Amino acid sequence: MSDLVASACYCRRLARSILDSSTTNVNASCMCATQPTGKTPRYILFDLDGTLVDSVRITCAVIDAMLAARGITFRADPAVARAMDAIGGEAMIAAVMGPHCQDPKQEIAEFRARHAVVATPADLAFPGVPDALAALAAGGVAMAICSNKPQHLCEKILADLDLARHFTSIVGARPDLPRKPAPDGARLALAALAADPAATLYVGDSPVDVATAHAAGLPVALVCWGYGFADARIAAPDARVLHSVAQLLD
Repeated sequence: MSDLVASACYCRRLARSILDSSTTNVNASCMCATQPTGKTPRYILFDLDGTLVDSVRITCAVIDAMLAARGITFRADPAVARAMDAIGGEAMIAAVMGPHCQDPKQEIAEFRARHAVVATPADLAFPGVPDALAALAAGGVAMAICSNKPQHLCEKILADLDLARHFTSIVGARPDLPRKPAPDGARLALAALAADPAATLYVGDSPVDVATAHAAGLPVALVCWGYGFADARIAAPDARVLHSVAQLLD
């Protein structure tokens, strides 16, 4: 048990370190960053969490429910959850649950089981996202999701929000698919779209997304409201910055 506690403590320190390094002047970066403009891409790969949907709201609600069922009054810190979002999995659950995390492997399994049946808030998508996706689809842009969230949870959230219809392919985490930043998921999405990488844009919010796009040979755009935007901006200072998904229609 001491090793598990040590692991949980390390993950929470990691989250705090990420949080401290990424919260300085995030709002200023979002408002002031310049961006090159260009024609609407023919193909777009989107990250999901922190890019299209504010999934930390569900993450914290599920973890709070897990703890409450054990009689624990501790509540998940949304800032820690946002800092650990791109890492995900056992490291995320250990960091957000902190000293109350027992076995991270069992905790993430319970978390995902609860997540699969919890209601998706109707307003979980970031403002403007549903309308922008509809407009892109209507304009003939072929789109896919490339996420580290488990496949069935990607499909559930997008279906619940009536957004799945806009995507030719939804590529989430699967046992046989390496996680981002490995380019395998992005390449699978490109194949499903029959997309030319030169005509494709990858849209995300974190350094993991930047690394994924680079590994797949794709240009990247960053959403300034994303959980990992500040660190992603450092990783890709020349990346296009989006202040709304609708800017992809320019």
